[in-house]
Amino acid sequence: MALRGLEELSEPLEEPEELEDQDGSSSISPAEDMALLSGSAADDEPPETFLLPWDRFSSWLHCICVVGFDLELGQAVEVRCESVCSLHFITDFSCLGDTQFCFRFRQGSNRKSSLGCFLQNTDRDAPPCLKREHGHYFGYVYFRQVRDKSLKRGYFQKSLVLISKLPYVTFFHSLLKILAPEYFEKQEPCLEAACNDIDRWPTPHPGRILTLPVMGVVIKVRIPTCYDKPGTSPLVQSAQGDSLVSIMLPTIHEVDLFRCFHPVFFHIQMLWELVLLGEALVVMAPSPAESSDTVLALVSCVAPLRYCSDFRPYFTIHDSEFKEYTTRTQAPPSVILGVTNPFFAKTLQHWPHIIRIGDMKQAGAYVKIKYKKLYNTQIHYK
Repeated sequence: MALRGLEELSEPLEEPEELEDQDGSSSISPAEDMALLSGSAADDEPPETFLLPWDRFSSWLHCICVVGFDLELGQAVEVRCESVCSLHFITDFSCLGDTQFCFRFRQGSNRKSSLGCFLQNTDRDAPPCLKREHGHYFGYVYFRQVRDKSLKRGYFQKSLVLISKLPYVTFFHSLLKILAPEYFEKQEPCLEAACNDIDRWPTPHPGRILTLPVMGVVIKVRIPTCYDKPGTSPLVQSAQGDSLVSIMLPTIHEVDLFRCFHPVFFHIQMLWELVLLGEALVVMAPSPAESSDTVLALVSCVAPLRYCSDFRPYFTIHDSEFKEYTTRTQAPPSVILGVTNPFFAKTLQHWPHIIRIGDMKQAGAYVKIKYKKLYNTQIHYK
């Protein structure tokens, strides 16, 4: 069932009143532009023309999906906002309550973005690690599992998934914390309202302080630029005294590196070298959340450089690249895989570098790091 339809938004979108003044800013240098954006104009819409309904939505999200569990089919998409070409993922059903994680999958070869030229400004000033993905999508998941005797399976199992080309991990997880609980309580009307709110957002623009209202909550964020000085946070200073802001995000993408690397802290230098060299690496974790967080931490540890090889924060046997990545007829590809299925312990045992976080069946039991080629060591933590 599609929640997004052009017939619902037949009226033209309002253009910013200061559009003519903004059109003349193209000759301003990036440094001068950043200085201007620190003032009151930071929240204004960037110069955009010929906007169609859902263009602003599409600049943030490709679609929103609701995924339930069917006893005969397995995971099944129940509701989708916009079209999905291919969606390859499976949720983990080993823990009760709510959990969040992300996955990454290839874009179909026949899919092309209709907003390529329109969104060039987003990539132009963004740091390398925050540029839009061209060949992959990110899936940000909020999964809920609770006991329910009224259901045949005995459990309520459902995921709300945001699909985007933007690697804004912290931002989309924060957005899901707002949307998912409301959806599980109010169902589809809640998603319709959220989609309409997102379609009124300004487009992602590095350097601008963006105020993003959604479902009665106001999120304030600033997308970093490649000109930012390390350690600075202009957003914190600008948001002081703003009583209308519900959530202020000092970062849109950074994961907690210390928390993620705490189990392997003494080997951080070795892991950094493996990532920098593009070595094949698999992270075996007890949950999708730990798997995806650890893979994202590994990828981000080489910043400000961009990790140019493939990485899958949560990889399953249902992914289309499963045979490609698990074959023994050739050397493992340059990729970082995050897995939770114990099946991978045997399937990927020939891989040169393995990080095992906890027991695959019992979380937090131990950590095991296996290195080959560059390092011939095995470390166990009890």
